Amino acid sequence: MSAISQNQNNGSTALGDDMTATPNLHDLTEADAIPPALLKRTEADLSGFLERVKPIIEAVKNEGDAALKRFGRDFDKVTVPDFSIRVTETEFEEALAGVSPEVKAAIEFAIDNIRRFHEAQKPEEMWLKEVQPGAYAGDRFLPIESVACYVPRGKGSFPSVLMMTTIPGIVAGVPRLVVITPPGPDGKVDAGTLVAAKLVGVTEVYKCGGAQGVAAVAFGTETVPKCLKIVGPGSPWVVAAKRLLSDHIDPGVPAGPSECVVLADDSANGALAALDLIIESEHGPDSSAYLVTSSRAVAEAAREALPRYWAEMEEGRANFSRTVLTGPHGGIVLTRDFDAAVAFVNDYAPEHLEILAEEPLDVLGKIKNAGEILLGEHTPVTIGNFVLGPNAVLPTSAAAKTASPLSVFDYMKRSSVGYVTKAGYLALAKHAYNLARYEGFDGHARAVSDLRDKVRNG
Repeated sequence: MSAISQNQNNGSTALGDDMTATPNLHDLTEADAIPPALLKRTEADLSGFLERVKPIIEAVKNEGDAALKRFGRDFDKVTVPDFSIRVTETEFEEALAGVSPEVKAAIEFAIDNIRRFHEAQKPEEMWLKEVQPGAYAGDRFLPIESVACYVPRGKGSFPSVLMMTTIPGIVAGVPRLVVITPPGPDGKVDAGTLVAAKLVGVTEVYKCGGAQGVAAVAFGTETVPKCLKIVGPGSPWVVAAKRLLSDHIDPGVPAGPSECVVLADDSANGALAALDLIIESEHGPDSSAYLVTSSRAVAEAAREALPRYWAEMEEGRANFSRTVLTGPHGGIVLTRDFDAAVAFVNDYAPEHLEILAEEPLDVLGKIKNAGEILLGEHTPVTIGNFVLGPNAVLPTSAAAKTASPLSVFDYMKRSSVGYVTKAGYLALAKHAYNLARYEGFDGHARAVSDLRDKVRNG
């Protein structure tokens, strides 16, 4: 049986500006399966973006800084006649002077927690284990030589993203860690973002965002260094550029437009669930956000509360949230029972998952796919996004089924290490010789045959 979806305006408004709009209610109580449309994200089909990104990439490759400045004027609406691509020391000082003590203190608090978490996550440089008498095997971890951290700006300012992308790289020991971010109309970088960079110790910040920024660190320009890897979330333009340039730069964790699922059992407060549903839906009209519950009372309470919250919010963010929750990628999902709600979560594999339940730790054991899992009514996504410590750069578009949050490991490479003593050699060589012969590798076999001792002994 097909699902029943209710939406008064059917997402027809371009940017959620219909004040009478009602959040979607996707009634799956009699559905045999989850409608595929509910699992789609805005970046699911990048074909249109891929074609539009190609000429941008070519321009940066061929023209370097000149293309970055032109795109800054065209795409970022920079109005100053000329602007420096690299942030100057004067700009850092102006930012420090321009940010309030309260914001600076919040940044310092977040940095401390994020650093503590990632220092605990960092592996030891090398470990070896004796797998057989006289035979040792292990891993050695070293930092990647150069990593670019992408910090978006189009729909807001994100010092939090700078902290989340740079701190694990600093903890990992990356020798060259740079930040790329779009300039504002004044040709400058958001002050809070520069303060965060200064406080974590990053000195290289470049004013180039979007596809052109990805191309800049993939190829290098007169000013922007070529990097081996890029990390950080971005728009479909950024995701498309990463995909096209994956032969030139490691694109890192697939992190696109924001998405969230709030999973609520029948003990949850529907109005509180609605409050938390707004968090990721206010990022932009390309976000995705669902409240998933088997309780009709919770669903109805949340649906009733959302318009009240929108009316009290800043208009731009309210419009973003309204667009998402009345459009094709958001709303309230009502399932036949709580197991079906959990199944929806595992199929959706959200970037952020918040669990509002009487016993959230019991529910945790049922969750298989989610980038981040936040437990209980005192752990809203806001806390995870900014100050708790775990990384908030998370896999999107169901990539959480195979990918993980950004971590220290994303800034490191691992080499396997082996060491076999003379005493341990014979036992391994015998079995290696037999496998080499079976697989038809004569050279392999000869290298561990009696010939080896003859050659060694001259």
